[in-house]
Amino acid sequence: HQPMFILLSILSMADIGFTSTTIPKMILDIQTHSGVISYAGCLIQLSFCYFFGCLDSTLLTVMAYDRFVAICYPLHYPVIMNPRLCILLVLVSFLISLMNSQLHCLLMSQLSFCTNVEIPHFFCEPPLLPKLACNDNSTNNILIYIFGAIFGGVPLSGIIFSYYKIVSSILRVPSSGGKYKAFVTCGSHLSVVCLFYGTGLGGYLSSTVSHSPKKGAVASVAYMIVTPMLNPINLQNQN
Repeated sequence: HQPMFILLSILSMADIGFTSTTIPKMILDIQTHSGVISYAGCLIQLSFCYFFGCLDSTLLTVMAYDRFVAICYPLHYPVIMNPRLCILLVLVSFLISLMNSQLHCLLMSQLSFCTNVEIPHFFCEPPLLPKLACNDNSTNNILIYIFGAIFGGVPLSGIIFSYYKIVSSILRVPSSGGKYKAFVTCGSHLSVVCLFYGTGLGGYLSSTVSHSPKKGAVASVAYMIVTPMLNPINLQNQN
């Protein structure tokens, strides 16, 4: 019942939801040889992708804070990371993720598309949709970047700040055994953070900058399938 195990369980459920928004539809399209999705279905898929993606990001930030308290204030850990605070942080993560998904869904609903638009991807990836719109989308693009900086940049800044404090605290530990134990405690979480943000940023940039749909699809597979699949390994290492 420790907070980290609760957070890891919720993170695993978020990863299941994240992959379930795209993979079943992709498998169905392969089986039926039909890649058709309705406008409403595309918005729903986009909304759930943003929700579970943002939930992953915020939960990783909460887990970084948990590791920060455990290493920098070990004697106060049971008092600070009590069940009430843990539940509150999880609820705040859900609310932030819901707000993020609804704001992006609202922005995408303002776009006008011609009939029978072909999306060069295996799901409705957000960076591609504004490029396919018939109306002027410059304002939407600016707002998308602003929301991305807020909902993606703020959690990442929290993780970086937490690990800055953690590393500073570890370096003050006199024994090499104590340093090793502290690094092992954070290693699995840090690996998932690097995988999540590395593949996510790579997929986003490849879809935005690259003109090759195949490269964008490969990068998206990395963060939509590979990263969530590796989180159970993180859970095993944490145990």
